[in-house]
Amino acid sequence: MHIRVMRTAGFILVFIGLTALAQSAFPEPPQSRTEALQAIVSPDAATRAEAVVWIANRGGMEDAELLHQRLRDDSPFVRSFAEQGLWLLWTRSGDGGIDRAMALASEDMEAGEYANAVDLLTEVTRKKPAYAEGWNRRATVYYLAGEYQKSIADCREVLKRNPKHFGALSGLGQIYARLEQYDEALKWFRRALEVNPNMLGVELNIKQLEEQLKKKRVET
Repeated sequence: MHIRVMRTAGFILVFIGLTALAQSAFPEPPQSRTEALQAIVSPDAATRAEAVVWIANRGGMEDAELLHQRLRDDSPFVRSFAEQGLWLLWTRSGDGGIDRAMALASEDMEAGEYANAVDLLTEVTRKKPAYAEGWNRRATVYYLAGEYQKSIADCREVLKRNPKHFGALSGLGQIYARLEQYDEALKWFRRALEVNPNMLGVELNIKQLEEQLKKKRVET
């Protein structure tokens, strides 16, 4: 669950834009998976970025670890591409019907039609239970609807299928913070940051919660 990046269609357009920029300003992109695997460990940051884009656009969930490694790249733009690339891998279902249902659910979610979105996403999880992003999207809808326990349950379903899903990890932090269970929120925010150290919002949340808890302990 990560509200900022749940607009799937918009995200894909942004990533295509980055790819177009890479083609005009960066080295020649890889022409094959073999070339991409070589390029992703290149000493040149632009070459690594091209490899990340190639893998994100053409790879599958089995390639996620390659992009997770780039979340700790020396280059900020390679790290950014890797984060967006992971979302692209996670969102790709491999089923046109599922993709259409996800898109419709996103439209309903943005329009505040939460019941419709939940119905669509429940059908997604029924038809393709191994698809973690169906659970993640429904967790987001439940969160927006204020149904926090259901959102927690769906986040846990995401993590059963994708333990490094930093959106679900940080989402649990958001939910527990909203429930004022601050120690539990800190636990999940820290786990999210361990997986993806580039989440500045999560880092800020951790600092704020630590200050809150420190103040509370002084007062008691």
